[in-house]
Amino acid sequence: MLREKKVALVTGGSSGIGLAAVKALHEAGVTVYETSRRDIALPGAVHLPGDVTDEAAMARVADAVLQREGQIDILVCCAGFGISGAVEFTQLEAAKRQLDVNFFGVVNAVKAVLPHMRERKSGRIVVVTSVAGAISIPFQTYYSASKAALNAYVAALRNELRPYGVTATAVMPGDIATGFTDAREKSPAGDDTYGGRIARSVSRMEADERGGMSPAVAGAYIRKMALRRSVPPSSSIGVSYKALVMLTRLLPARLVSRVVYMLYAK
Repeated sequence: MLREKKVALVTGGSSGIGLAAVKALHEAGVTVYETSRRDIALPGAVHLPGDVTDEAAMARVADAVLQREGQIDILVCCAGFGISGAVEFTQLEAAKRQLDVNFFGVVNAVKAVLPHMRERKSGRIVVVTSVAGAISIPFQTYYSASKAALNAYVAALRNELRPYGVTATAVMPGDIATGFTDAREKSPAGDDTYGGRIARSVSRMEADERGGMSPAVAGAYIRKMALRRSVPPSSSIGVSYKALVMLTRLLPARLVSRVVYMLYAK
């Protein structure tokens, strides 16, 4: 049970993990605002149109919530997308857009709510990253890089905010069965040069994703991280992924790299 009515702002809450988080928070009695580029009505949430890559737009969204509610207790950052392809053949513009949405989109949302949270000396920031940020996936290099950057960002942000009662945590999902898979921007450029390895790698990853856990499981976990008293710098969803991430930290890096190669790059 919540001791008081909390207010949450969720980015990218119109689909996938974000939508699952919106539903889970609403079910817990949280007042939920959702922002995304899709102008759609969501049961259990108030939609505010906004693009996370636009710093001014995120500031307007945060201001709108504060004007209506007077507080933002929780920020959940779910907005993002994925690209795939070989580093050698990926257009720089596509790589920059990947980082602009996945990384700087979070930066814009966090900057929009931080002054309010800091002044209140209260707030929880939940950033959805990925197991791919802890285990870099070949031919999805820029996606992995964006998520690894977020893990580092959250770890540093926690200590900047420690004196102000604001806490941040990174949630690392593994394979989740959502529309994210079909929305991935795939570039086959150079696949002949790389002996078909790009297509094989992405196909393997997409098969794993389609057989992954329900987004509702991720939504419930995000809710737990949003509402519990204390949170770790980062955590994975599900026992198997927690064990996998732990193994990559304990095993020799050369061995981990070899296993990843055999799974996703051979």
